[in-house]
Amino acid sequence: MSACSLLSGGKDSIYALHRALQEGAEVACVVSIRPARRDSWMFHRPLVELVRLQAEAMGLADRFYEIEVSGVKEREVEELVQALRAVKSSIGFDMLTIGGIASRYQYERFSAIARELGIRLYDPQWGADPEDYMRELVRYGIVYIITQITTQGLDPKLIGVPITELGQVEAIVRAARRYGFHPAFEGGEAETFVLRAPLFRRSICLEGHRVKVMEFDWFLEVSSASLCDRPTTIIDGVRYATGLAHA
Repeated sequence: MSACSLLSGGKDSIYALHRALQEGAEVACVVSIRPARRDSWMFHRPLVELVRLQAEAMGLADRFYEIEVSGVKEREVEELVQALRAVKSSIGFDMLTIGGIASRYQYERFSAIARELGIRLYDPQWGADPEDYMRELVRYGIVYIITQITTQGLDPKLIGVPITELGQVEAIVRAARRYGFHPAFEGGEAETFVLRAPLFRRSICLEGHRVKVMEFDWFLEVSSASLCDRPTTIIDGVRYATGLAHA
């Protein structure tokens, strides 16, 4: 099975790629989708420009493609189909990996895309219990940061802090139960970016600061990002190191 992996930079798409390879797939391409609009219905926008760095960290830079879409509802789906068709005609692949958990809107459209291309859609976490899934990410070795918060109940001080421990996940789960948001952020309550994962040969380090838009709307503005040996962030002058280093 030859896979083309759609990577947003977030925890879910990175996990899906890992699972596909674990089950014997080979990577034909890694595709980052950059919507022109920040309010795209289909595609993740925060820090998507850093997905190329993740591809480099995994040794997949030679298979990296960036596709730009309008971000306009429905039109962006057709734009992606046409772009993927062009990639498929040049390199060939028979599986598309995505990281959906519960969004029926996205799943139905990605399913339609796969049918149009005549390939299989692979979404290993679809329908998973979101609380258990968040715990699984930590156990699996996916180290990520929250890059944007748009809901009550998530402390803005979580932005930019590497999530590496189950205790951090349990705090998010408790907040989700109390305030009613999706614990894996499938409703857009937060966005994430992966700094390290089992396939990463190197980690990603970045520096930035938290920006408040309104009371429950914050995002991370990144000033620098690079490959490094130990996933570390410097947010508002405070350094957060995981203690996890590559050999």
